[in-house]
Amino acid sequence: MAASSQPSTNWHLKENARDHHTSKMSSEELIVRRGQAFTVTFNGTLQPEQNITFIAETGPKPSALAKTLATFGISSTASKEGWSAVLQSASSSSVSVSISSPPNAAIGRYRLSVQSPASGSPTPASLGTFVLLFNPWSSADDVFMPSKAECEEYVLEEFGIIFAGNKNRISRFGWNFGQFQGDILNICLSMLDRSLYHRQDPATDVSHRSDPKYLGRVLSAMVNANDDQGVVLGNWSGKYEGGKDPSSWTGSGEILQNWKKSGYKPVRYGQCWVFAAVLTTVLRCLGIPTRTVTNFSSAHDADANLRVDEFYDADGNHLERGADSVWNFHVWNESWFTRSDLGPSYSGWQVLDATPQEESGGIYQCGPTSRKAVKEGEVDLEYDCPFVFAEVNADCMYWNYDPKTGKKTLIFNKSTEIGQLISTKAVGRDDRVDITNDYKYEEGSTKEREIFKKARKKLGLEDKFDPTAPTQQEVDQKPDISGKFKVAGPLQVGQDLSLVLVLANLQSDAKTVHAKMTAWSTLYTRRPVGEVWKDSIDVTLSPKEEKEFPIKIPYTAYQQQLTADNMIQVTALCHVEGGIQVLVQRDITLDNPAIDIQVFGEAKVNKELDVEVVFANPIDVEVMDCKLQVQGNDLLRGILEIELPPLKASEKSSAKFKLTPFETGPKHLLVNFSCDKFAHVKAFKMVNVTD
Repeated sequence: MAASSQPSTNWHLKENARDHHTSKMSSEELIVRRGQAFTVTFNGTLQPEQNITFIAETGPKPSALAKTLATFGISSTASKEGWSAVLQSASSSSVSVSISSPPNAAIGRYRLSVQSPASGSPTPASLGTFVLLFNPWSSADDVFMPSKAECEEYVLEEFGIIFAGNKNRISRFGWNFGQFQGDILNICLSMLDRSLYHRQDPATDVSHRSDPKYLGRVLSAMVNANDDQGVVLGNWSGKYEGGKDPSSWTGSGEILQNWKKSGYKPVRYGQCWVFAAVLTTVLRCLGIPTRTVTNFSSAHDADANLRVDEFYDADGNHLERGADSVWNFHVWNESWFTRSDLGPSYSGWQVLDATPQEESGGIYQCGPTSRKAVKEGEVDLEYDCPFVFAEVNADCMYWNYDPKTGKKTLIFNKSTEIGQLISTKAVGRDDRVDITNDYKYEEGSTKEREIFKKARKKLGLEDKFDPTAPTQQEVDQKPDISGKFKVAGPLQVGQDLSLVLVLANLQSDAKTVHAKMTAWSTLYTRRPVGEVWKDSIDVTLSPKEEKEFPIKIPYTAYQQQLTADNMIQVTALCHVEGGIQVLVQRDITLDNPAIDIQVFGEAKVNKELDVEVVFANPIDVEVMDCKLQVQGNDLLRGILEIELPPLKASEKSSAKFKLTPFETGPKHLLVNFSCDKFAHVKAFKMVNVTD
């Protein structure tokens, strides 16, 4: 090899990508997984007696001590522990070697160079760069996942389903994770380089990139914009000027690309599912198996006492008081890796949460929390276990608050309200799987209460005097009546809302009840937006009598106040003469009108396909500003936007377009329809593409 010439390198991109499960990555650069050999050929001559040395290095100050620099010669067999090269073939003009990295190497972009005495040059010759990722297919890697089907789903699948709504009515929408799109890998690597951890100490940060729990924590901080100019700025105000309504996004690619295009200014705006979806994209891209998880009736326990306090005034209006809250749903992530710091029984699924709720270690990050530790109440284990434990298992206290006197009275407490129907997408299917039992023992069981007490004890809450806690007398009070809201008609945006308030006398003497009823439109965090209806009734219930009171809330009453979350909270605060108050409440999620997606003919690679999307206007007024957004990996490049004419009452809109699939397999088409009366009506359809 002449001293002056740089060797030309053949990275065997196609073969290496196939062997390393990186074929979906759109890149001209070699992308491989750690702990597994890859082949490189470069021009040059090699005599057996010559000492040829390879140098692989990553980060700003590579060092052997930090394991960010490796020098290795040619050996007869691959090393299981360190970097190694095994000669495949050598000729007068080229050398082929099989290079192996250790299964605990730092991930990221590496520079590879070679030094040969024959070159006569003291400086190594650069062979170029390659990217090293986590390897869930390798049993020696911390992220090893034994099931191939799970690796396919949690690392390679670009389509996901996110569950939303509330515990009475679960809705779902598709999401395009797009972890293999164009520039996404580079953007993920630049996220690591822009983190606070990297800015404070770049060399140490890069050396820690071998550890999935470190990386998960860093990225849970970087996906939100708090502290570090991260990717997405959260907004729960219901007003989204200067950005996009969080409900409008249908994929992570657009968000990550916008972040880069803007010179890394936070993308406006996100809410929990956006943070969770973007974190899924980044972790899957880097090779850590990850999924989104939705928790219904999710507690945000701001004061870390494993209790959430909800306040209502004398009219039954939900008050924004205190920092605790209960969200109708909250979406976070689970990532799969071992916990060498906690011991093998805490390995497996780890909770990470990129939604900025509470600071951890001085910045907005959360996790990784071992799911097993949450179930067993081991709240003293790293990281953020008490917060996650409260999200799924806090006790709920409902208070009546008088703003004039500042007096609060406990209406009732409930230990079975928080953490219901914890949901994630099934492996290889578009179904919902309930994983509540992986987070806690059966609600209300003796074991679950024991774990709750154990958690309180570990946090030192058992014996501490708490001036805000209810007295035993308050807790023990039993109500004279019970109540519930029943749904008595379709829960559709554009239709009147029909409910029934059912009140039952539990006693053997008559009871007089005065009920104050209100309905408010809310965000999914249950934050009140606007009052839509109020009424009151006086009733005498005979001994053991049950009575029903029909309620109708017209569309005209709620239409102006409804947010894209389509949520309304109805409450009835019942004052029982001579007894304690009873609060009846229900969170209602209204369904958007349906969208119909028709695909005509067989879907084949490189063959044009006709698609029609039909939307019917269900209300008796014209809807304007109709827009359709369409995206789908391997079906369309980028996002297709179609403007549609206004739609008269009960009229149907039809949008026709063509697409040309460019990969085989099951692909998902995602559509998002918007107009002035309906925000972000979403649907998806699976399209099976053949050769």
